[in-house]
Amino acid sequence: MAFSSNDSGGPMASINVTPLVDVMLVLLIIFMITTPLMKHKIEVKLPNAVLSKKPDVPTRPPITVTVKANGDLFWNDEPVDQPMLEQHLGTTAQLQPQPELDVRADKTTRYGTIWQVVRTAKDAGMQKVGFISAPHGQRHL
Repeated sequence: MAFSSNDSGGPMASINVTPLVDVMLVLLIIFMITTPLMKHKIEVKLPNAVLSKKPDVPTRPPITVTVKANGDLFWNDEPVDQPMLEQHLGTTAQLQPQPELDVRADKTTRYGTIWQVVRTAKDAGMQKVGFISAPHGQRHL
């Protein structure tokens, strides 16, 4: 294997960029040729989507169920036990429009406990169940 050397007899520290430039030019040509081919052949007039809220349907504020690491449950910051939670969920599921259910849990809460709360909500008929987390880099006490 041969090494390049400079006048002082030591190895050269510079990189030969010619092969890199050759590869980049080949890729550029390939992309220039294939880009026009990516256009769809069949023209279709797609419908325009309009998002609008119905003014006659009032929206309800979301309900928050908090699950502590020790298994304690809270319905909108009020302590509840499992039977009370099931009762609240059954009543809330009958409301029209149905409010969203947000589940908050400690970082150390067992997944099985959270799953049980979500399963209870789904069994009661709740349609929209979501999770609340802290934004990356922030901590809530």
